[in-house]
Amino acid sequence: MDEVSTHPPGWHAPGHHDHRGYLLATRDRFGRRLIQLYAGLTLYGTSSALLVRSGLGLEPWGVLHQGLARLTGLTIGVVSIIVGAAVLLLWIPLRQRPGLGTVSNVFLIGIAMDGTLALFPDVHSLAVRLPLLVAGIVLNGVATGLYISARFGPGPRDGLMTGLHRRTGRSIRLMRTAIEVAVVATGFVLGGTVGIGTLLYALSIGPLAQLFLRVFDVPSASDGSTVVAGGQPQGAILRR
Repeated sequence: MDEVSTHPPGWHAPGHHDHRGYLLATRDRFGRRLIQLYAGLTLYGTSSALLVRSGLGLEPWGVLHQGLARLTGLTIGVVSIIVGAAVLLLWIPLRQRPGLGTVSNVFLIGIAMDGTLALFPDVHSLAVRLPLLVAGIVLNGVATGLYISARFGPGPRDGLMTGLHRRTGRSIRLMRTAIEVAVVATGFVLGGTVGIGTLLYALSIGPLAQLFLRVFDVPSASDGSTVVAGGQPQGAILRR
């Protein structure tokens, strides 16, 4: 004779795993992470474009991209894509493993930059340029928190820093400083914009990214995804 359950629907005995609920929760997390990834990368490109339009100084890699764009005649977004792809090739000897976020980073940020620059005309009034600078830096912090919290792998430039850290044994702070000084100096020589915005970005992006990493954090789950790269270098991004 079958035993009649007296427990309410959906009840599970202690120690039993609700596989259906786990899969649904994992799927929800995966969907949220995808949205965060692509929203963050798009916003990152948009924020970088606002810094360009402010004319008051770019983030370190932006200085290099702008300098190369002026040298080659390509758009800054296209240069960003080319540089990102070239940096990604440097991962091979460093034995870094890219993720979906790494590859998406290469293309989406540059596309978003060029799209935003096409929509926003040049501005000359300081009363407009200053708010653009502040908005660009703050939105860059929001974007960083969004796409890093998604945990789909580091961007190519951050992965380069952590890869060099592992291969050389030097501190992440030293690797980051050396690389960013080199790209800023090279970009400046090529005509990239260095200014008060570059300094403000360097001082504020770490605390801003830390804040928005907490805001957008997605609880981790072992979902067995093959597109997630391990070793997310959050510390590398925040150690400015």
